[in-house]
Amino acid sequence: MTTSAVQSSAVAHSTLQAKPSGFFRDMMTVAKRALRAIPREPEAILPALFIPTFFYIVNIGALEDLTESFPGTPGFDYREFQLATGIIFAVTGISRATALVTDIQSGYFDRLLLSPARRLPLLLGLMVADFSLVVALCVPVILLGLVLGVSFGTGVLGVLMFILVGASWGLAFTGFPYAIALKTANPGAVASSFLLFFPFAFLTSSTVPLDALTGWMRTIARYNPITYVLEGMRSLLMDSWDWATLGKAFLAIGIVAVISQTLALSALRGRVSQG
Repeated sequence: MTTSAVQSSAVAHSTLQAKPSGFFRDMMTVAKRALRAIPREPEAILPALFIPTFFYIVNIGALEDLTESFPGTPGFDYREFQLATGIIFAVTGISRATALVTDIQSGYFDRLLLSPARRLPLLLGLMVADFSLVVALCVPVILLGLVLGVSFGTGVLGVLMFILVGASWGLAFTGFPYAIALKTANPGAVASSFLLFFPFAFLTSSTVPLDALTGWMRTIARYNPITYVLEGMRSLLMDSWDWATLGKAFLAIGIVAVISQTLALSALRGRVSQG
């Protein structure tokens, strides 16, 4: 074999070898793929818009007159109070975990594990797409509130912070469905992950102020992280910034995020070890 033939063979061999593209690029590639798939799955998005708007309008219609007569709450606006609840219902449980199950069942996820792609971006990329989606879901709910007369005392920055708190909570919760998806590869189990949240959403100040709850319910609500997320969001509707309340909201989000993301990363390691 001539020298030129050897060199040509070496060049051809080198071109066939895939090389790692970098952590950030891997993550964004996964995120872009997930975002492109969202418009093709309206059945996964429409309930996320219908449920919060339904509860928002129904709760206002049923309880607005009653709650405005609460003692010690002059000028209480139930439409403002319920807006945070609507956002929480809109963003909680929204994830690409079901799509991840499909990838696992079809073998696509295993093929990714055989590629030079880094393992962590395979999960983080999906979460980047989730964060973009929950931000988008916050917008129509807020617009509905504005149409109904809700105003943000903290201005445009308050609106942006309102979205950030809601989206951060949504992102923090995604660890639970991803952990279930990676552990079970069962779409039914992933769909039921919302049940982790649904009961706790009502064991909090989601419907009436904390002080208006009965004794036992108030005690449970004080230990419920969702309470502090709601209070932090509602503080942005006031005339001034309440950094202490916002700090408690982000602390609650951080605690839930540590628990959920630890479970998700542990499940990812388990899935990778099986691949």
